[in-house]
Amino acid sequence: MTQAHRFKVDKLIRDNLPHIMRASGIQVFERVMEKDEYLKRLKDKLLEEAKEVIASGSAKEMREELADLLEVMLALAKVYGMEFTDIQQAAEQKRADKGGFDNRIYNAFVEIEAGNPSLGYYRARPDQYPEVK
Repeated sequence: MTQAHRFKVDKLIRDNLPHIMRASGIQVFERVMEKDEYLKRLKDKLLEEAKEVIASGSAKEMREELADLLEVMLALAKVYGMEFTDIQQAAEQKRADKGGFDNRIYNAFVEIEAGNPSLGYYRARPDQYPEVK
């Protein structure tokens, strides 16, 4: 009798993976999630895929990881009753209002006078915008 090795996966996986894994001799222990857990796991998957995009080294890897990221985004949109065209329109509107990222602009810091209403925005997000003394 051969010894079996068990590995914790504990994450959302693509729909066809249980079948593909079983076909290669892997025993899979899966279940269908309720909507609230599914939404949480989709958000976890979004971060996982974003980290894989960051870690990609070649153009081919980048394309594959961006495809995975897009698939998660589409699933999230579906949960919220959105179509891909809704996201595209929002992106186009943001690009029209604020621009894209084509010019490669990096902002090191901002300086805001005490009476400026924008000060509250930055102070409300200290993890994102730590105040420099």
